[in-house]
Amino acid sequence: MCPDSARAPARRSTLARARGAVLAIFFLNGFLAALWVAHIPVITARTETSHEQLGGLLLLLGGSAFVGMQVSGHALDRFGSRTTTLVAATLLCPVMIGPAVASNTVALAVALALFGFVNGSLDVSMNAQAVAVERAYRRPIMSSFHGFFSLGGLAGSLVVAATLWAQVGVAATVGVSSLLGLILVAVCARSLVAPDGGGLVDVTTPSDAAGPTVDDESTAKARWWHGLDLRRLAVLAAVAFALMLAEGTAYDWSALQIVEDFGTRDAVGAVAFGAFSAAMTIARFGIDPIAARLGPVWVVRAGSALGICGITLAIFAPEPIIAIVGWTIFGVGLAGLIPQIFTAAGNLTASSSGRAISTVVGCGYIGMLSGPAIVGFIAGRSGVSVGLTPVIGALVFALVAAPVVRPAARPVSGRDAHDTLEG
Repeated sequence: MCPDSARAPARRSTLARARGAVLAIFFLNGFLAALWVAHIPVITARTETSHEQLGGLLLLLGGSAFVGMQVSGHALDRFGSRTTTLVAATLLCPVMIGPAVASNTVALAVALALFGFVNGSLDVSMNAQAVAVERAYRRPIMSSFHGFFSLGGLAGSLVVAATLWAQVGVAATVGVSSLLGLILVAVCARSLVAPDGGGLVDVTTPSDAAGPTVDDESTAKARWWHGLDLRRLAVLAAVAFALMLAEGTAYDWSALQIVEDFGTRDAVGAVAFGAFSAAMTIARFGIDPIAARLGPVWVVRAGSALGICGITLAIFAPEPIIAIVGWTIFGVGLAGLIPQIFTAAGNLTASSSGRAISTVVGCGYIGMLSGPAIVGFIAGRSGVSVGLTPVIGALVFALVAAPVVRPAARPVSGRDAHDTLEG
């Protein structure tokens, strides 16, 4: 029997365990984030935080998350994505308790700064893990990871709704969830991608890259962008900004657009946001086979075009039901776009992929924060529907720039993770 044939089942088992572990981390991240978002009304009421103060706190949360993303990028290139992911996921669980027990606005600010920093770190490191597993699979699977993040967010929202209905305290809900999260991280730890075991090469670790000379390595340490296609990195970052600007706009303005433009009840507006979220979550589980068959460039172009059709329909809809259909189409269009961008960023280079990913994810995060603000600025002068028009421009840019996600002709790593699976 051929040795490679005999090892094939063990390779598949190792890959499946690695994929399952990373899927679990994505689910956990979405779940814990939802615990904060769904508890915002309760927490702000208890801490007597005003709407204006909450706006400042959310900016603090976003700023600390961006800093965490950049720190995580450095940690990825130095320690590998397995270590960085485990540290960030382990810290995120107890850090979640901070906002739940904060007794005043100052304490809440400190808690949210810590939460943002750790959550941003995990966002980058878990995507680096996903890139490593996807590279070993040699077929697109990134959208499924993001689908599990969305499922985690849905599960977290349902848990909060159920516990609040049962009058369970916020601290108790978050405390038990954090404990279960720590157990989940411990279970996943051995299966995450590691550079020295577990059956996969951690492609975020530079030690396995082939080719650089001693002088090249010294230069790389002095300049992390050594060997990077900086033009491509810049375009990827710009596309991430545009796409997450569009996504953030849907989160913050879809419900309000229905209510203000059509004079409907708040419940009808909530249906619009729910339709967008559900469409995006479900579609993410069908994107990977399409990307494998037609390629990531096609996915970005088609998704951007579909998103343009959806948001245009929502803006010019004569009836609220038509606008809700538009938001649903918009969710389907956006579902598979960001995963293609993150995969392309992770495959730019082997020696500095952590900081490449953190740069792209960080720029996308800025887009998600700034998009709703841009819409709000225009909406305050011309109405919500007019305020949504920058989203069309953002998706047009993504459609035109889609070739930036085209895979490189050769793997960026000197060794293929697929070929180094151990039984």
